Amino acid sequence: MRRLGFAAALVLAALVAASEWFVHHPKPWVDDRIARWPRFATAILLGIGNPAADLTDAFGWTGTDALVRSPRAKPSGRVFFAGAPKRTGAPAPRDIQMLDRGEFIVGWSPSLGHPSWCAYHVPAKAFFNIPERPAFKKDDSAPQSPRAADYARTGYDRGHMAPNYAIASRFGPEMQRKTFLMSNIAPQSPSLNRGTWRDVEHRIAEFWTRRWDGAWVIVGSISTGKETLFSTKVNVPEEFYQIVVVQHGDEIRAVAMLFPQTVGWRDWPARYMLSIDELENRAGLDFFTELDDATEEELESQTPTRLLPTRFLDAFKMLWRHGGP
Repeated sequence: MRRLGFAAALVLAALVAASEWFVHHPKPWVDDRIARWPRFATAILLGIGNPAADLTDAFGWTGTDALVRSPRAKPSGRVFFAGAPKRTGAPAPRDIQMLDRGEFIVGWSPSLGHPSWCAYHVPAKAFFNIPERPAFKKDDSAPQSPRAADYARTGYDRGHMAPNYAIASRFGPEMQRKTFLMSNIAPQSPSLNRGTWRDVEHRIAEFWTRRWDGAWVIVGSISTGKETLFSTKVNVPEEFYQIVVVQHGDEIRAVAMLFPQTVGWRDWPARYMLSIDELENRAGLDFFTELDDATEEELESQTPTRLLPTRFLDAFKMLWRHGGP
């Protein structure tokens, strides 16, 4: 019996190791194998590898970060980590206007009717209890701002760019109300907005900021088509991205994720990582323009194979929440 138990443990360990090896490859490699390998085999590898890797990556035992060492001082009280995004070409719109909300900044596009990008900083400590959600409101200071009712019965959620929870818990109800202005909203599918996107927002606010003493975030949309919300001129993006940057001493880490509107409700965010260079090419934007050229090139060229590590106990909380309601 002991030999059988030992053999079973070895087989299980080998299966977990193989599954983690599989999911730690870049998304194009994994997608290619999913298309070519037997479905039952890839389903097993993904079913075991995704949760296992999420846990061991969070411990810092597996995977690699996009990491550079730089003498650059850690920003204090600033929304941008290293400068505002700059347009380099399509598909980024030509009419981006920066709307400064104090604790977050929106790159608003009147032609799209939603933000092209949004930047915010999340300190480690939460000082405020979360009040009831306020109503969405048209932003009279944003040209071509839609009404909240324009999203009704369209099949799309009013997707926050600067998140309700992180902003409200750090900066209070006045800043929370600003996140409910329609200039901070973009059309997101329910599976994205309430699933994977919300998962990453929670990791930032509850886990990564605690481990790394704050985080800087840039989120945004990529629109290449002409789909609009029914009977409005509000553009519907095909993809949304999140970039998270943390700094500990002279070590700067960054992770970028790009999600299609069709993302599954419980998809694992790590499956959507890419290099910042790739994201810049897809979005038509240049990020972190205030970094020196060598540091920017080194950081943006790397593709991480894991999301950011967390504190030990938070890793279990994060995995439990992923499987919860």
